[in-house]
Amino acid sequence: MSILKEQLLLYAVTDRAWVGRQTLLEQIEDALKGGVTLVQLREKDLEEGEFLREAIQVRALCRRYHVPLIINDNVDIALQSGADGVHVGIEDAPVAEIRQRVGKNFIIGATAKTVQQARLAEEGGADYLGVGAVFPSPTKQSAIRITNEQLNEICSSVSIPAVAIGGITRDNLSQLKGSRIDGVAVVSALFSAEDIKATAEQLKQEAVSVVSR
Repeated sequence: MSILKEQLLLYAVTDRAWVGRQTLLEQIEDALKGGVTLVQLREKDLEEGEFLREAIQVRALCRRYHVPLIINDNVDIALQSGADGVHVGIEDAPVAEIRQRVGKNFIIGATAKTVQQARLAEEGGADYLGVGAVFPSPTKQSAIRITNEQLNEICSSVSIPAVAIGGITRDNLSQLKGSRIDGVAVVSALFSAEDIKATAEQLKQEAVSVVSR
C-alpha cells in the first residue's frame, strides 16, 4: 500500500468557489499549517495547461509540509505534475486500468457507494476508498446519500482504508463516531471558513476522536 492510514485522517479537497480574499495556494497553505494530512486538488473547469501549472505549484507546497498531493480524476495531470496519486470516481477509468499504467508506488483512491464497488476497487489495486455522501453535500447536491450502516458495511467489506466524504462539518462530524472509517474528507467545512488554519486544527481534533477505536 502506498498510503498510510494516518495520512487519511483529515483529507482536504479543494474547491475554488471560496477563492477571493485568499488565493487557492494561500488557502491550501493555511490548511496545511492547520494540520491536514492529505490534499486533493480538484479542478473541473481549468484548461489542461493551467491545471498542470497549478498542480506543480501545489505539489511543491505540499512537499514542504510533507503531505501527499492527490489529483482528482486526471491521471495525466497527476503524472506530469509529480503528484503522489489520483482519485477517481465511479464514472472514470477502471482502477485496474489505471494501476497498470501508473505502477505500484502511485496512490490510487476510488469512490465507492456500494460493497460491490468497494471490492472491485480493491481488487483493481486501489489504495483507499472515498465513501459518501454521508451527509447532504453543498458541493455535490445530486450525490447519493450513504447511511452509517451502509458506510460500515462498505468499510468492513475491504481491507484497504476508507474516508467518509460529503457534507461533513464540525457540527455533524461527531455523528460518524463508531463507524469504521480511517478519516474524513472535507471541502466547504474547511475552505469556506474565515480562518482556515484554525478550522483545520479543530476538524483534526474532532477527526481523531471519531476514528479512535
